[in-house]
Amino acid sequence: MRVEYFKEYSNCLNRDMEFKVYGHAGMPLLVFPAQDGRFYDFENFGMINVIADKIESGQVQVFCLDSIDGECWSDEGGDNSHRTYMMEQWYYYVVDELVPRIFDINGTGRLIYTTGCSMGATHAANFMFRRPDLFQGCICLSGYYDSDLFFGDYHDEILYNNSPIQFINGMSYDHPYVEMYRYRDIILCCGQGAWEDEMIYSTSRMKELLDYKDIPAWIDFWGNDVNHDWDWWQIQLPYFLNHIL
Repeated sequence: MRVEYFKEYSNCLNRDMEFKVYGHAGMPLLVFPAQDGRFYDFENFGMINVIADKIESGQVQVFCLDSIDGECWSDEGGDNSHRTYMMEQWYYYVVDELVPRIFDINGTGRLIYTTGCSMGATHAANFMFRRPDLFQGCICLSGYYDSDLFFGDYHDEILYNNSPIQFINGMSYDHPYVEMYRYRDIILCCGQGAWEDEMIYSTSRMKELLDYKDIPAWIDFWGNDVNHDWDWWQIQLPYFLNHIL
């Protein structure tokens, strides 16, 4: 398997940002790390290994990026306006700096799929729903799709724009993005075992919103033995990827 490491300066974040690429060709899949995670976590937690056959055969090319959750989502004692400012700077890093690099490296011209586990799923959904012009679909495993867990009652425009439950709820039925969503591959999954209660609630709310706007989506609740943990995500990712490829 071809594996490449990149460390490139981000003007949006005024720092070097790192990412890794697995594979030589195929559908571009952008991986968002779990909360406070790093670009190498997907590999270290066995997620690259469980889809290695698809990577090596040239069906999928995986891009694993770095997060700055500690400066925004996870900085619960910090200044909220600064937290959301950093959140949006990271958004601009991804869409204005990293995405063009993905298109360049991948070279197929295909729109990108997003995926992630836990908060990585939150990011994966947020980016696909914010920019359906760039992203073809998402595989979101055990995500929470609103801001209240991390920001309580605080609200501002940036936070609204990074909370899929809020901005999808606020979209009109005839919003142009709603029509684009109908042609995207939307997969939201969570288990019903340990540490999944909040994810069940949030995923159920997303199902209500998507159903109300007639947006096709695969909302999949796995069993009571399926916990919020890597061993189950290792099973879920190749299962759903098989349905996209």
